[in-house]
Amino acid sequence: MRIAGVIFVKDKQGRFLLGNQALAESYGTSPEGLIGLTEADFNANSDEVTRFYKNDLLVISSRLSKIIPDEKVTHTDGSVHWYNTIKIPLIDDDKCNKVLVVATNITEHKRATQALHLANRRKDEFLAMLAHELRNPLAPIRNAVQLLKIQAIKDPKLLWSCNTIDRQVTHMTRLLDDLLDVARIMQGKIRLNIEYLELTDIVNNALETSHSLIESRGQELIISPSMHSQWINVDRIRLAQVLSNLLNNAAKYTDDGGKITLNIRREDTEIVIEIRDTGIGIAPDILPHIFDLFTQADHSLAHSQGGLGLGLTLVRQLVEIHGGTVTAASDGIGKGSSFTVRLPASTINLSATKSVPTQPSLPLSKLRILIVDDYAEAAESLKMVLEIEGHEIKIADCGMKAIEQAQIFQPQVVLLDIGLPDLNGYEVAKRLRALPETRKATLIALTGYGKPEGLDLLKSTGFNHYLLKPIDFDKLSSLLASTLNVRSDKTLC
Repeated sequence: MRIAGVIFVKDKQGRFLLGNQALAESYGTSPEGLIGLTEADFNANSDEVTRFYKNDLLVISSRLSKIIPDEKVTHTDGSVHWYNTIKIPLIDDDKCNKVLVVATNITEHKRATQALHLANRRKDEFLAMLAHELRNPLAPIRNAVQLLKIQAIKDPKLLWSCNTIDRQVTHMTRLLDDLLDVARIMQGKIRLNIEYLELTDIVNNALETSHSLIESRGQELIISPSMHSQWINVDRIRLAQVLSNLLNNAAKYTDDGGKITLNIRREDTEIVIEIRDTGIGIAPDILPHIFDLFTQADHSLAHSQGGLGLGLTLVRQLVEIHGGTVTAASDGIGKGSSFTVRLPASTINLSATKSVPTQPSLPLSKLRILIVDDYAEAAESLKMVLEIEGHEIKIADCGMKAIEQAQIFQPQVVLLDIGLPDLNGYEVAKRLRALPETRKATLIALTGYGKPEGLDLLKSTGFNHYLLKPIDFDKLSSLLASTLNVRSDKTLC
């Protein structure tokens, strides 16, 4: 039976003076049966009874009303309910010895909210596991492609096949990244690494990411940057992600040979970045929802352009947590579209102190590298790539074997998977740091769960760096080179 709101009056001794039918039903009696009894006569939860009486006395002594949201109450049958409660002092002849209580039963809403939170948590856990499981098979594919590239392929068809596989692995990886990033932002788990940066550098990073898609479709990219350097206070990686997503979106929905324009300008205190295309445009009924989750401009059954409808949602959320805005405009189907990002401009100009990053030198000698991964094909294929580059490689498929192998092999670098069948990668890292043989080794975390939220945990357990699966071999090569050049550097990056 659904219990309605309850109303009752109690005296200073906690005895019921009157109560309505809803209260009586919750305590398994009649309104008359309440009179002269206390909460303790009906409620077996002594902590609740003590709390109720304490609040009653507080209201009576202070003569001030008290609102108590989400108050937990155990009924006589043992069932747990929640109420939004207000307690009001009753004053008679300037004396206050009674309290009026009005409580609304919110149990159904509370349980529905808890169920929703549970479903969201399980969804997020599922997405993380899905990404991990999909990244695992992508790792040996990327490793195999790298192996072919090292062989200096001369057959045009084989070269085309190799490049196609590499592009599709990259595309799949980006889809997984978008999926996880949307989930993280909705949970408030995205942390920005804010820096004062020159916008041109970020734009170049985004163009590098989107160049292959635009080029493959024979599209013309026109860039109209500001005549002056524009400095901005942003997360370099996240803003580049915003711009590359917008450029990729323009390329996807623009025909081969079409035109894409990137315009950057300063308007008062804002940096304005506008991306226009001559593509399919956006229908008026879709335009207001274009940044909503899973929305695509192309609603045909074919979904010929692919994608999950996450890119623009991610763009809006990343722009907004930077304190900016993004808007879309289109004159309709077949008339192209434009997306405009507005971000606060920085008044600081660091051009005078901006340093040119030094390029790590190439490895001058081989390294002893221990690969710790229970996914056999990923480990074996990575071993083959690194051996061709001249390194000495050993493999361990679990944490305990890694610790045993490390004491014998004494690796200079350990590529350590976080998700292992016995000890997790964090525990293995701590134990490796405690061993004299690997105390100064470079520990690189390998993860298939997307960018780890717990960077502090990576640092505290002894990791120097982390790499996402499938491995970006340019990043790995830089890390290996820096290991030879700066063995004492233990900074997570």
